[in-house]
Amino acid sequence: MQTNKAFLPVMSVQGKVDHPVMSGNGYRVGYDGYGRIPMATGGIIYNYKIGDSCMGIAGDHIEPGVSLKNPVEKENNALQAFACIGNPAKIITGDAKGRKGYVTGKHGGIDHVMVYFDDETLELMTVDDKVLIKASGQGLKLQDHEEIQLMNIDPELFEQLGIEEQGEKIKIPVVTCVPAYLMGSGLGSATTMLGDYDIMTQDAEANEAFGINKLRFGDLVLIQDHDNHNGPHYRKGAVSVGIVVHADSYTSGHGPGLTVIMSSKSEAIEPVIDPNANIANYLNIKK
Repeated sequence: MQTNKAFLPVMSVQGKVDHPVMSGNGYRVGYDGYGRIPMATGGIIYNYKIGDSCMGIAGDHIEPGVSLKNPVEKENNALQAFACIGNPAKIITGDAKGRKGYVTGKHGGIDHVMVYFDDETLELMTVDDKVLIKASGQGLKLQDHEEIQLMNIDPELFEQLGIEEQGEKIKIPVVTCVPAYLMGSGLGSATTMLGDYDIMTQDAEANEAFGINKLRFGDLVLIQDHDNHNGPHYRKGAVSVGIVVHADSYTSGHGPGLTVIMSSKSEAIEPVIDPNANIANYLNIKK
């Protein structure tokens, strides 16, 4: 496939580990009516990473690996917008200085960028550490498929996704396809270049029917009848593909978050079901 990769700028963006926060007494009322005080977003998650299940975790919206934020709002907006999944990241402070990892997702609302580092590196890190990202990917285009918009994906990682051209269409490996009616929190956003939106998981039968119970951090998922060119919305026949970036949630209308990497207003994207369609495999991340 021909892309404009050679013309993409590579820009530095930077954040620091964002300490978890809790409002008031911490209670969150779930869709089931129960109040909980769960661990949630932020900090360093030591025991969940890309390739692990994002379902059944005793927490809310858990973000795998390291959650970054820039304390300056406008700078954090740039971090959120320009960092792309698969971009290389390097720790620039502390005992883990010089260690490298990869961007694995973006979480809207809390406005975090999530980064993978290996276990040894995580043990050396603190919440005071800063991470530099070589951001590249926004503006990536398929030269022969102008109707498909790409976003939020490193150009090198994009080439590893196993995409095949078939006439005017492309075929991409995904672990499952979800219908438009299961997409929830994040709808109404003006863009999906700044975060994610959630698969709703409050219906047990739907979770089973569409393989949602088996989802892992880093899985590629196709969204049916959703266009994401200018924010997520229903459009019959449209197709989008996202990557699972955070865990399930107790909250009504929420669930595993997808950061969108491509969208077509027509049926120019076709799925190939592949249980190995996970960025851990493409980035050679070892457990």
